[in-house]
Amino acid sequence: MEIVDRGYGKNEVRLFHVRREGNVHYIKDLEVNTRLTLATIKDFTHGDNSDIIATDTQKNTVYILAKQRGISCIETFALELCNHFLTKYPHVTKARIAIDQNQWRRIVENDKEHVHAFVSSPEALRFCIVEKERAGPARITSGIKKLKIMKTTQSAFVKFVDDEYRSLPDMHDRIFCTIVSSYWKYNKATGIDFCKTWNQVKDTILDTFAGPAETGVFSPSVQQTLYDTEKRVLEAVPEIELIDIEFPNVHHYEADLSKFPKLGITSNNQVFIPVDKPSGNIQATLARKPTSKL
Repeated sequence: MEIVDRGYGKNEVRLFHVRREGNVHYIKDLEVNTRLTLATIKDFTHGDNSDIIATDTQKNTVYILAKQRGISCIETFALELCNHFLTKYPHVTKARIAIDQNQWRRIVENDKEHVHAFVSSPEALRFCIVEKERAGPARITSGIKKLKIMKTTQSAFVKFVDDEYRSLPDMHDRIFCTIVSSYWKYNKATGIDFCKTWNQVKDTILDTFAGPAETGVFSPSVQQTLYDTEKRVLEAVPEIELIDIEFPNVHHYEADLSKFPKLGITSNNQVFIPVDKPSGNIQATLARKPTSKL
């Protein structure tokens, strides 16, 4: 028998950081998960704890580095934590830091953003995962989840397999609602404005889904909308090596009002019943083709 994978750390370390620049304040609302891999396995096999950096010590390190270095972007902070654990403890062979960031926006008063007052804006959750081994570059993954979006027309689903198991009719005009989960991997760890890139990817998801404000854009399938989004991201951000997106369907079925003929209801395109379980789920990963070597 052998241990084929191992690691330990502290999960769900809650951290709220305030950066003060004069009377203007900037905030980060985070949940940090740490995970370390040690060079030895004697803690597992022999109960020898002499190499263990306690999970409470890891938690304290999160707070101390936040105080000493501040937090600009979660990816940068996660990379600093990885480098700290690998530098301070020679017997740590790998560090993995995962961070979720809750979103806040400034309260606007008289068309001006408030300097220190905020409102929770949980339209999406930002996250990152940074992994670094002692030998080798850092691997940085960023992402977005819990982004619920909808459009009430210009979405269809027709001409799919028609066999004895099918019950769903062709839908030429339907509500398209989904809860986006996406992650993307960078091809380098330096020289990237991670916050700018995260907003760029989010905006691309919304723009591709919605289309122009006055006209919208037609979606013949969830699959094509997903692919178009990933393609646009890779075209716009050369630092992103691959992107994965999941579009689960949050179905909205027309309420059956045909049972009430005495009310004179002959059709219904206004009243729907949201059904999120069971849901279809469409997923794809788009990556750059490797460059050929002569």
